[in-house]
Order: sequence, then C-alpha cells, then structure tokens
Amino acid sequence: MSDKIKFEIEFVIQASPQLLYQYISTPSGLSEWYADNVNSRSELFTFIWDGAEENAKMLKRKSDEFVKFSWEENEDDSFFEMRIIVDEITKDVSLFITDFAEEDELDEAKMLWENQVSDLKQVLGSK
Repeated sequence: MSDKIKFEIEFVIQASPQLLYQYISTPSGLSEWYADNVNSRSELFTFIWDGAEENAKMLKRKSDEFVKFSWEENEDDSFFEMRIIVDEITKDVSLFITDFAEEDELDEAKMLWENQVSDLKQVLGSK
C-alpha cells in the first residue's frame, strides 16, 4: 500500500458548466486536452499518451457537475476527480481537481494538471 497524498487544485474556467462537462466526461472531449487519444467501453476509459495506454474506470458522474475516475492498476483507494463549481454570487465557473500523488511527485503532479488545464482553457477559448 503506497502512501499517496491527496491534493486539490482549483482553476477558474470561462465556460458554461454544460460545455465544460463535455470536455471532462467524454472520450472526444478528454482527447482534446487531457490525453492524445481516449477510448471508452461503458465505464472503462483508455487514455493514450505517446503510444502508452492507461486504463481508468469511471466510478461516478453527475451531469454538468463532476466525474470521478480510478486508474485500473491502483492498489489503493486513490482516484482523480474533476468537479465543476459555480460561484453562487459571481457565477464564476471553476474546475476543482482532486488527485493523489506520492510525496516526492506532488509538485510534478500539480504542474502536470496546470499544463493539462492550460490546454483545456486554450481549447475552450478561456483565459
């Protein structure tokens, strides 16, 4: 059992929750920014980067709100979740990421998400 550390990061995204949800929950949306290619069979998603494949199971989803995945090779309870949060007052839309990483890989994992979400913002035309 590895001792992964849970971390959370939030990104303000200028897009509607409905549009953003399409980019975090569908293979075509995820392949626009998260991986080179994404395929799915029911709840099993295959993410492809530079020819290498990683499988993840979609554990939960709620339309226009969040998706939660678990990597297939995980031997612990870790997961990654992308949650859409709309500020009640300002109506700002944020993408709230929850993920796990080994202690010595924490900064790298956060930087990876920052780069991925930067790509997502570009695809969405968000700043």
